[in-house]
Amino acid sequence: MPLPHSDDASDQLVRDPAGGIDRLLEIMRRLRDPVAGCPWDIEQTFASIVPYTIEEAHEVADAIERQAWGELPGELGDLLLQVVFHAQMATDQGIFSLQDVVQAISDKMVTRHPHVFGHESRDKTPAQQTLDWETIKAAERGAQNARVLDGVALGLPGLTRAVKLQKRAARVGFDWPSTDEVVAKIAEEAAELVEARDQLSHAEVTEEFGDLLFVMANLARHLDVDPEAALRAANAKFSRRFGRIEDWLAEDDRTPADSDLAEMDALWNRAKAEEKALKSD
Repeated sequence: MPLPHSDDASDQLVRDPAGGIDRLLEIMRRLRDPVAGCPWDIEQTFASIVPYTIEEAHEVADAIERQAWGELPGELGDLLLQVVFHAQMATDQGIFSLQDVVQAISDKMVTRHPHVFGHESRDKTPAQQTLDWETIKAAERGAQNARVLDGVALGLPGLTRAVKLQKRAARVGFDWPSTDEVVAKIAEEAAELVEARDQLSHAEVTEEFGDLLFVMANLARHLDVDPEAALRAANAKFSRRFGRIEDWLAEDDRTPADSDLAEMDALWNRAKAEEKALKSD
C-alpha cells in the first residue's frame, strides 16, 4: 500500500536515476512530509541545519585542496542538498521556494556582469572586473543601508570575516599604507598579549589574542594571502610531519607516548629535511 502523501508518480521520480534536480526536490519534500517523512528531517530548523551547511562547504574545499576529483561530485551533492533542505523548510513555512533562490542568484549574476550581459566592454583585467563587482555590491548595499561594514556575514570563518571587514574599511581609506606598519602592530599586539598573560584575567588574555589574530589577518590581506588557505596548508604540513614521526617510532614498536620532546623534535627536523629533499628532486 502506498505511504500517505505518496503516489505512484512520486515513487517513480524518487527512484529514477535520471530524475535530476526534480528527483532531489521530491526526495526532500518526502523527507519533510509531516505525516510520512523522516522524524529527524521534519524536526530540523534553519538554525539546526546551519552547522551542517558550513561543514559541507568545508568538505568541498577539502576535496579541492586534496585534488580528490573523484570525491568532489559527492561533496558538491552534499552541499546542494543543504540548499534544497533550506529551500524546502522555507517552502513549508510559505517564506520562499527554491525557484526564488534560483531567480535571486540568476538576477544577481546578470546585474553584476554588465560586461557579459550588458553593454560594457569585456576588455577588462580580472582585477578590474573584481573592482567593478565590489562597486556594484556597494551600490546595492547603498540602496538599503550606507554603513560600510554592513552585510559581512557573521557566520564566516573568523579569519575570512576579518579580511572582509578590513577590505571594506580599506575602501574608505581606513588602512595602513604598507606591510611595515602591520608588522609593527603585530609586535605591539604580541607584547600586549604577553603582558595580559602575566597580569590580566583569562577574558582579557582572550581579547588580546583575538587582537593579534585580527592583525595577522590584516598582514595576510596586505600580502595577498588567503589566511584560511594558509592555515589549512600549515595544518596539513603539521599532520604530515607528525605522521612521519609516528612512522619512524613505529619501526621500533613505539608510539609518541613512548618518546620524549627532544627525540620527537629531532624526528620533526628529519621529516622537514626529507620534505625539502623531495621538493628539490
